Amino acid sequence: MTAPSVDRVELTTVDDDGAVFHVADEAGTVTPDELTALVPDTAYEHLGVSFRTLPRPSGRLLTRFGTVNDVHFGEVEAGRVDDHADGPILRVPPGADPYPEVMNRAAVADLGAADLDAVIVKGDLTSTAAPEEFDAFAATYGGAFGDHLHVVRGNHDAVGGQTAYAGDRLIELPGVAIALIDTVIPDAPSGTLLPEQLDWLDDVAAASTDPVIVMGHHQQWLTGKREPGYFGLDPDASDALAGVAARRPAIVAYTAGHTHRHRVRAMASGVPSIEVGCVKDFPGTWAEYRVYEGGILQVVHRLSSPEALAWSEACRVLYSDFGVDYVTYALGRLDERCFVVPLR
Repeated sequence: MTAPSVDRVELTTVDDDGAVFHVADEAGTVTPDELTALVPDTAYEHLGVSFRTLPRPSGRLLTRFGTVNDVHFGEVEAGRVDDHADGPILRVPPGADPYPEVMNRAAVADLGAADLDAVIVKGDLTSTAAPEEFDAFAATYGGAFGDHLHVVRGNHDAVGGQTAYAGDRLIELPGVAIALIDTVIPDAPSGTLLPEQLDWLDDVAAASTDPVIVMGHHQQWLTGKREPGYFGLDPDASDALAGVAARRPAIVAYTAGHTHRHRVRAMASGVPSIEVGCVKDFPGTWAEYRVYEGGILQVVHRLSSPEALAWSEACRVLYSDFGVDYVTYALGRLDERCFVVPLR
């Protein structure tokens, strides 16, 4: 029997000793193709794609942890924008498993198999902050990771007075501290940071002898028109966060969700401001952080169970009625998914 012809090749993940491609045949079936035992910081070619493995930071590997965001338990329509009829708006067939459950089961399986020291969820656990949606999240993630799970809320989780997973917290792992900040304004899509939160972060960074990664739900405003309703962390709070990072060299990155895309920009100090794509639709990802004595790797992984791939592939067309190329937007460039976070 002749093997199906390859219709599309995407290089989704590169780390210091491996790479993962996702290959679609003419029938549209996508399968992962993983390369292992590669040499760090070395050029390769596979399936007609040239790439270079990441350099491995110096020193010992101290810890590994993973993050997800925008998991959206309870959502039933992907691509819905407010009350617009445009989309396309995707739903699963009657009787099929809800797609957030399909995608999050795959995420929990991948995170569990990676044997991480911590799993951090950066908000939008739910679709509407309904109690049953929080229960579904807790059953799926809490049951799998227990004390290794750390969670902060997103804007979808603070509707109608809900306060679950509110507040800031410090997570200390070998060689790194994670300042998990609550950026939510209840009942609003945008976010902010209060003066007392910034003071807390400043104190944490001043006292830390390890690198500090700041994590929250809303992406940082960095350029463009200063609008109070910016769909992210408001400009004043964003500037204040950048100011803390500038004066506290322990802070090496800010990483968020909310936008359902992979993107990296830089604060004026050079500290990267990172966005990680969602679990619930295309491309369906989670981010791994490998902390070495001499630096930190961010490595984004695509969920690759057959069920997860089937759903995420269907979601490549989301928002096309609005003129959005969702594949380019959500997937981003390889160097915005997989890269070295330097120490300062």
